[in-house]
Amino acid sequence: MELKGQYSRRNFLKVSGLLAGFMAIPSSVKAFYQDVKQYLVPKKNVSRLTLSINKKSHTLYVDTRTTLLDLLREQLNLTGSKKGCDHGQCGACTIHIDGERALGCLTLAAMAQGKEITTIEGLANGDELHPMQKAFVECDGFQCGYCTPGQIMSAVACVNEGHTGSVEEIKEYMSGNLCRCGAYNGIVQSIQKVAAR
Repeated sequence: MELKGQYSRRNFLKVSGLLAGFMAIPSSVKAFYQDVKQYLVPKKNVSRLTLSINKKSHTLYVDTRTTLLDLLREQLNLTGSKKGCDHGQCGACTIHIDGERALGCLTLAAMAQGKEITTIEGLANGDELHPMQKAFVECDGFQCGYCTPGQIMSAVACVNEGHTGSVEEIKEYMSGNLCRCGAYNGIVQSIQKVAAR
């Protein structure tokens, strides 16, 4: 018995053939994607690193392309250093490497091997806050707090480097750290307070 109109055997075979064809496409597209990915994207090279972070030794296996910021946040759960712009322009990821300020987002983890890394978590002495941390609280040097860890780390370096002779000098040496809330006056006062000690 032949069906009339749109329900004919011929239409059924056409639709079934199209559906079967569509079902075959995803697997072939996926296989093609995997082939292109293997050709264009290099495989991960994992290396063993031993890093001294906040005076503790950590041995990790990491992708050689991993930034120090990503290693700190994602593998060690040291989330004080913030990921702001991820281009080295905001200063939210500022840490110390051998006592000098550095941007965690622009530093490969492999480059920090054999050096002493200090993050905001390692700045305090146990429960005793670092003088700069106390000054930020006392002088209202923060608002939302997102940039505060990077600001404090840069402020400590600014004092240690001796760049606190004037407000203009402090602003110049802190210019790599941005605060979207505009707490700059409190930040400068905090630095002056610590530098005066």
